[in-house]
Amino acid sequence: MATMNISLPSAMKSWVERQAADGRYANACDYIRDLIRRDRERQEAIALLQAAITEGVQSGPAEPFDMAELKRALREKHGER
Repeated sequence: MATMNISLPSAMKSWVERQAADGRYANACDYIRDLIRRDRERQEAIALLQAAITEGVQSGPAEPFDMAELKRALREKHGER
């Protein structure tokens, strides 16, 4: 495992140490690794959302949508309940 040294203001250092001390994390490194994992997941989710938005924008102008027709087609396909 690689090592990285970081500098934190005193208030942040105290915060990290408290997070480790409350028992949820084994130590400060575990807390920092969890923050990084969560940030990566968040960035990946944002990228997926942005890709979907871009695809929607590039698909062209919106077309009229008839909810009653959709319901009728679904009832026809899946049977009336």
